[in-house]
Amino acid sequence: MKNRIPLWLAVAITIVVSLPFGLWLKEWNVPLWAAFIVWAEYFLLGAKPEGLKIMVPSYILGVIGAVLVLILMVAMQKAIPDLKLVSATDVAIAIAFFVGFCIVIYAMKWLPVAGGSGTLPFFNGISMGLATYFVGIYAAYGGIKVDDILVPIVTGVVAILAGLLGAFLGWFNVTILFPQKAD
Repeated sequence: MKNRIPLWLAVAITIVVSLPFGLWLKEWNVPLWAAFIVWAEYFLLGAKPEGLKIMVPSYILGVIGAVLVLILMVAMQKAIPDLKLVSATDVAIAIAFFVGFCIVIYAMKWLPVAGGSGTLPFFNGISMGLATYFVGIYAAYGGIKVDDILVPIVTGVVAILAGLLGAFLGWFNVTILFPQKAD
């Protein structure tokens, strides 16, 4: 296959297409860094639309797993707020993450889409779910104050939206290359 538009130009166009989602939506902005990570996954999975059938559900399941663990973490922080080793609630976080991720990762065996080539998107979903939570800016997402126990859900929605944007960006980037059969 030969591209009618060079990759360097298609990537630059794709980046510009993504900017409104990270700049113009003000307090509803989507984290473009998360979208760009998923965009890269699209290329890793072959840069073909068939990869989306693995990538998107695996990523979303990973985010959901992270959200469930984060909800457990917030509940444990409320249950044992004064128990710490070095910093506030570090014990609650460690217990919640140990127990929660043991369960989430063990559950992969019942999620066929999360195995094989879906493993990376699944783990990226977990990491983006955690990352959007730990940037700490979504407790008042869209100008709306969010209860602590609901913040993981809000950050999960944001991580999923970023992932869907990234999947679109990957598809779009390849599509605007206008590939054709080489002579």
